[in-house]
Amino acid sequence: MFDRAAFLRPIAHRGLHDVKHGIVENTQPAFEAAIAGGYGIECDIRPMQGGHPVVFHDEKLGRLVKSNKAVADLTTADLKSLRHRIGDAPIMTLAGLLELVRGRVPLFVEIKSEWEPPDTRFMANIAAIVSQYKGPLAFLSFDPAVLVAMRKLTPEIPRGIDSGRYTGAGWWLRKIGKARGADLRNLLESGPVDPAFYAYQVDALPTPVTEYARRVADIPVVSWTVRTSKQRRIAEKWSDAMIFEGFTP
Repeated sequence: MFDRAAFLRPIAHRGLHDVKHGIVENTQPAFEAAIAGGYGIECDIRPMQGGHPVVFHDEKLGRLVKSNKAVADLTTADLKSLRHRIGDAPIMTLAGLLELVRGRVPLFVEIKSEWEPPDTRFMANIAAIVSQYKGPLAFLSFDPAVLVAMRKLTPEIPRGIDSGRYTGAGWWLRKIGKARGADLRNLLESGPVDPAFYAYQVDALPTPVTEYARRVADIPVVSWTVRTSKQRRIAEKWSDAMIFEGFTP
């Protein structure tokens, strides 16, 4: 169930991180800061070896961690030894994140995808880990196939499709093609997902389809990622909550 009163509040993008103060995205200090502020948490998960979910955004560690390994090659021993360059925090597991949060704020867990068929071990491990969690938790993904898989495994957990312009750099168009990109921009793969909400690029708002979702279908829209005062005004007018970064609302 998507409890709007619980979920629709300011959501800290990858936690309430602040590199200048040694707090790095998707780490325990960033999540603790978000909890202390009463903000929702957006985070990213990827599979390590064995399909076990860890909290990390990039495919490879090098941008943030003292290693050039791919996340998919991480071992349990790596989790014990590797640290972020700034702040020295370890890489968290999804299970560790849930143990930390304990239902105190809503969690938006983005399941990363490289547009291959969903990894069944990864999906099953996510489902097993969240099965006993009692707090407000929702899944996010740009890839509808991932959300369809999670709908089958955890039908009770709300799902949201991430979307936006799907034009220009960074939108996987070489993998998915322009035609499918247009379909995803217009939320045309929503049916099998049965989304409880959408998360949409703030700089692309408003769109006819997001306004239809909000005004006609009564499906809330969360805007991402809000960093400036202009984007905040857009989010306040054209969405129901914001995923923010770089300031405190």
